[in-house]
Amino acid sequence: MARIARRDLRAFEELYRAYHPRLTRFLMTMTRRPPLVEEVLNDTMMVVWNRPERFNGSSRLSTWIFAIAYRTALGALRRQDQPIEDKGADQRPASDPGPERQLGDRQVQAVLLSALDDLSSDHRAVVDLTYFHDMGYREIAEIMDCPVDTVKTRMFHARRHLKRILSGHLADWL
Repeated sequence: MARIARRDLRAFEELYRAYHPRLTRFLMTMTRRPPLVEEVLNDTMMVVWNRPERFNGSSRLSTWIFAIAYRTALGALRRQDQPIEDKGADQRPASDPGPERQLGDRQVQAVLLSALDDLSSDHRAVVDLTYFHDMGYREIAEIMDCPVDTVKTRMFHARRHLKRILSGHLADWL
């Protein structure tokens, strides 16, 4: 960040490349709108480039960047009029070997995505940050700018909802 604060473009490019896949996945899970993801990701990274002095080192760099992404995504979602469905999501080829495994993975993914779609963006964000980005509740609370107990409550309700929705659906595949 010190190099970025000195306007070192190479340092920023390295940071961008390092965070692009993680932020893309997080923002896709949170927004469910592929055309919005790249816009929010770029807006997030522009904040990092334009305001590096705001990173004061009181948290991990990833926590600071994910917090910017989270707030940027919430703002973008508020501005969106209509949800955009990713109709090709089920048609994308999987890298897993074997057609039976691929079919099973697609079926599990469809059930999970459908269940996650029923969650609010805040609940999806908590689940995504916990399970796919290995972040703790304290870090998530900082990203989402809310108390740790709120994160715990959101996770409790998200798990309860997912358990109710998924009971019986995944028994054959797990």
